[in-house]
Amino acid sequence: MFPLVEESWKMKHGAKRYRIMRNKNAKIWALISYQLFLKKKISVMLQEKIGFIGCGKMGEALCKSMVNSRLSEASRIIASDVLAERCKLLSQEIGIQTTQNNKDVASFADIIVLAIKPQMVNEILADLKTSITQRHLVVSIAAGIPIRCIESRLQSGVRVIRVMPNTPCLVGLSATAFALGSHATQKDGQLVSTIFNSVGKVFHMDEKYLDAVTGLSGSGPAYVYMFIEALSDGGVKMGLPRDIATILAAQTVLGAAKMLLETGQHPAQLKDAVTSPGGTTIEGLSKLEDSGFRSAVINAVEAATLKSKKLGE
Repeated sequence: MFPLVEESWKMKHGAKRYRIMRNKNAKIWALISYQLFLKKKISVMLQEKIGFIGCGKMGEALCKSMVNSRLSEASRIIASDVLAERCKLLSQEIGIQTTQNNKDVASFADIIVLAIKPQMVNEILADLKTSITQRHLVVSIAAGIPIRCIESRLQSGVRVIRVMPNTPCLVGLSATAFALGSHATQKDGQLVSTIFNSVGKVFHMDEKYLDAVTGLSGSGPAYVYMFIEALSDGGVKMGLPRDIATILAAQTVLGAAKMLLETGQHPAQLKDAVTSPGGTTIEGLSKLEDSGFRSAVINAVEAATLKSKKLGE
């Protein structure tokens, strides 16, 4: 080769070999990091056995998340349901133990999750009063039922934590808040935080805020679904195909929420960034304001909060 050509060839192919080595090193480092990640996850695996009284969509999502994230082994989880077909399905899909007898859950588990409707709490706790003891931690996700109500129906000294998650826990994006009962410890709180961190974001709060949490994030997914449906309807009215309109609406909500969470900016700042003077967006916003959009959402949160408080009376 001529000197200049040879130098050029060395530079080109040397750089190529460097990129290959760099890529190999990156893969090796990624593998090491992943192995360390797995070890870390194994190291925080729960030692406690967990039982679910009732295992609807929320309970099922928690079971799946704990097993898939290796937070708990399937063999250390049990769930009860009144329907034998439901029990069979949960065993087949997740590998957990199931039963139609709530007392089996109390006998097996260290942590008991009350994943039942608020109207069922009194009846079920009355049946389990002698079965649930001070060795148990009771975690209630029954909307609107205050800690004092649960503690009064259990033996003295039983630790209780009230939790309000929401349905996006089905896709690992729940917004959850919890409050400690009079006998629950900070260690209990850390345990609950670990469990619900596996399905989203978690906040430890005073119980006085949990009815408002129910009205906002507990019921909030339904408000958002209605908004997405309305956006889609608007697109259809303007000539868009329904399937495309719905995906565009949902993706818009997803992207906007992600921008807000990742940038940390105030919603008004992000709104103003989209709103050009005399443009299309301000026309749309003006119509929303004329229709009382903002006050309607505020009133919805207020109404749901008051209903949550009423459930606990």
